[in-house]
Amino acid sequence: MKISVVVPAFNEEALLPGSLAAIREAMSAFEEAELIVCDNNSTDRTAEIARAAGAKVVFEPVNQIARARNTGAAAASGEWLLFVDADSYPSKDLIQETRKAIESGCLAGGATVAYETRDPVMRFCLAVWNSLSRMNRWAAGSFMFCESAAFREIGGFSEELYAGEEIDLSRRLKRLARARGRRMVILHRHPLRSSDRKARLYTLREYLAFLLKFAVLGRRALRDRGACHFWYDGRR
Repeated sequence: MKISVVVPAFNEEALLPGSLAAIREAMSAFEEAELIVCDNNSTDRTAEIARAAGAKVVFEPVNQIARARNTGAAAASGEWLLFVDADSYPSKDLIQETRKAIESGCLAGGATVAYETRDPVMRFCLAVWNSLSRMNRWAAGSFMFCESAAFREIGGFSEELYAGEEIDLSRRLKRLARARGRRMVILHRHPLRSSDRKARLYTLREYLAFLLKFAVLGRRALRDRGACHFWYDGRR
């Protein structure tokens, strides 16, 4: 079994070296694995850093997370895909648990998340997300795995969405899993360690403004790049 780890990256020169080092070490849980970084039109040293780390680098000119993940997946040759964000650090324990889930017959899955933050509001929000993730089997985009054939069969990430594309894909993968008599899992014994930069770089007022837009516009807000500026304004 071969796994392809896909890392979408937009101007990630600050955190990418640590992330790729952690991913490289964790990938040893699989006998065969490849590391692919999709440079999503970066203006910094993202591509250079990825190549130096031994990753295969592909380029996506349209700055959109869904497109970056799909472009990386298109270059993958593994039977399984694992998407990891460039500010995240999966442990070998988490990757070993992922392998066991795959070997047990699941079709797709994700993991709960642990942020490097002591901010009580952020910790509360993360606890809420992790509960929703496990209850609904929604995979966080920062760590999501699935069978490559299933990913391609359902068309990958929706390129109509600028955010929330991981929940949309989770729902479609769950439907396919039910139809096939298989399952989608959310791993929780070894949460994914991820950066808290969104908590540090954005204010509560900005988050409330986004939530208000979402309350008014609903899913249309996720199709509006401007409304989803947390992911695209380049703040690092």
